[in-house]
Amino acid sequence: MTFRIAVDTGGTFSDVVVTNGETRQLWVNKALTTYDRVFNGISDALTVVSEEIGISLHELLSQTTLFTYGTTFSTNAIITGDTAKTAFLTTAGHPDTLVLREGGKLNPFDFRGRYPDPYVPRRLTFEVPERIDSEGAVLMPLGEAEVVRIAAELRERKVEAAAVCLLWSIINPAHELRVAEILKRELPDIPVTLSHQINPILREYRRASSAVIDASLKPLMQRHLREMERDLKEGGFKGQLLVGTSFGGVLNVEDVALRPIYTVNSAPAMAPVAGRANAPDEESIIVCDMGGTSFDVSIVRGGYMKFTRETWIGEQYTGHMTGLSAVDIKNIGAGGGSIAWIDPGGLLRVGPQSAKSSPGPACYGRGGTKATVTDASVVLGHIDPNYFLGGRIKLDYTAAVRAITDNVAKPLGISVYKAAHAILAIATDNMVNAIRSITVNEGLDPRQSLLIAGGGAGGMTIGRIAELLDADRVLVPRTAGALSASGGLFSDIVTEFSASRRTDTRNFDYDTINADLAKLNAEIDAFFERIGTPRDQQFREFFVEARYPHQVWELDVPLRGSCFNSRDDVEAMIEGFHAAHERVFAVSEPGQSVECIYWKARAIARLPKPTLKRQRTAAIGAEPLSVGDAWFGGDVPEQTARYDGPSLSGGASVKGPCVIQEPTTTIVVFPGWKASVLQNGDYLMTKEG
Repeated sequence: MTFRIAVDTGGTFSDVVVTNGETRQLWVNKALTTYDRVFNGISDALTVVSEEIGISLHELLSQTTLFTYGTTFSTNAIITGDTAKTAFLTTAGHPDTLVLREGGKLNPFDFRGRYPDPYVPRRLTFEVPERIDSEGAVLMPLGEAEVVRIAAELRERKVEAAAVCLLWSIINPAHELRVAEILKRELPDIPVTLSHQINPILREYRRASSAVIDASLKPLMQRHLREMERDLKEGGFKGQLLVGTSFGGVLNVEDVALRPIYTVNSAPAMAPVAGRANAPDEESIIVCDMGGTSFDVSIVRGGYMKFTRETWIGEQYTGHMTGLSAVDIKNIGAGGGSIAWIDPGGLLRVGPQSAKSSPGPACYGRGGTKATVTDASVVLGHIDPNYFLGGRIKLDYTAAVRAITDNVAKPLGISVYKAAHAILAIATDNMVNAIRSITVNEGLDPRQSLLIAGGGAGGMTIGRIAELLDADRVLVPRTAGALSASGGLFSDIVTEFSASRRTDTRNFDYDTINADLAKLNAEIDAFFERIGTPRDQQFREFFVEARYPHQVWELDVPLRGSCFNSRDDVEAMIEGFHAAHERVFAVSEPGQSVECIYWKARAIARLPKPTLKRQRTAAIGAEPLSVGDAWFGGDVPEQTARYDGPSLSGGASVKGPCVIQEPTTTIVVFPGWKASVLQNGDYLMTKEG
């Protein structure tokens, strides 16, 4: 037998999905994430799967041909500040690029907030004497002696990584390349990232931010990936290891180690891949992935995932921007482990703080005392304390009641059930706001979209989310408990190459733009050759980031080819931009010229996709395991049936209020809704009436 394994390690759980190439069977499991050594949590989950298959963990790994690894490791390192001590080298006179960012403030008249710290402190920012102009001409030669002096100071300060971002290096990179040569000679053990290589765009802050984030992650992620490779090898794995990226695809581990910024937000980027695979015929999909620590939402439209350069780690404007083109993910701190707390004004808040896997929610019985979303679900009767993770973890109902009583109910003077419902209501409202921000900005109506629920906690809240969005269809895949991990099974090897070149459609520069596109094509050819992709599995897509004259931000527009042969090709691009502008802003300017700023080429090496066996049989009656009390916001509980999900046959239908228990997730069907079991094992929830 041969297997494929996909893994997603989150802040609370490590999710695994395993498929068998011959029998087309699929197994889903999860275990608590182990921070001291991530592979321990992964092996815990895989051990359960191997026992279900009837083989040892060593046999499972030795018979695995492809292992896809998605992780939040780099994202969490940035948030917690556990990255390498990094120096920032920039053109003399511009030391405040990371301090000033691009301006912007969510609450412009709120003067109480503390000014955010730069990603690299000013004491580790060094000014390099040099200057190149926007045409690539050298106005001031590089002061190499000063670079040598800076290198000596970096050694003295025990700096662990360095990033270089010089003005107009995207036009003429000679000075950046020479600085890198000097640093490599003087400090051979320190990794260096050059801005023109990691993110060749015009905007200085974004290019600088990309460079420092990438450099700061290199020591950490290279060590982490080496450790993962070693643990897998010692476990018996001899196949190919691929790592998830923010492009919504995977790359070889060697490529990711060289550019670890690609792993930032990579795990959530797998969720829309899974969503597209589960509903390939849907025009508009909203993918909601709720785990133990965060809630991530993304969209798929016409089979395409939305990309953005506005990826912030932390709050917009005060966090840190990757600046790279990546799958557009809106994430907030609203997971099963999100902590409920009372602010100084006496208002109930939920998140963004999380209990994570240690100590975890109070009901885990691992020392946690703070009330969380999971504790609220236990108190309300939505989660069976005896069937968490298929019964592998027994939850403590009494501890959940105590945590909510002490932290929320008593301070607010309400019952424990009202407090638990309020926790869920506030967490859900936060999620709905996140969904609206990403859908409204893209001109997408949630009422006309299919919602897909994923994550271990996704099934608990998706019913109320759908109600608030006035949506009437929700799909809960059988892999919902490990949605992002399952996306790894359906992902391809994906990378991007880009070039900055401004031109205007009124006077389109055919020769220069075609030369840039030809260069991008050549880079894709070299990439495919290096990784050994067969010609029939090679695919490429081309895009331009464009805007109307005098606008500030650009929109992605697909190109219909890799060169502009005639004015018709330019007109097709213009029409595509007008349509994109109309969709996003509900207005366009036909006849107006378009400014083209960035050119992107996306290389896609297709990987074999699993064909999963239909595991449900013909419809039979659905008998509940039990019927008991559960609370849905009223003054009294409602009689609620509880079903064993794996026992429900294809075609079966159950009406809310009810709870469907799967080994890795719990699906709450709210009053006024019903859930139908599809032949492939997925659940389709629809609103009645």
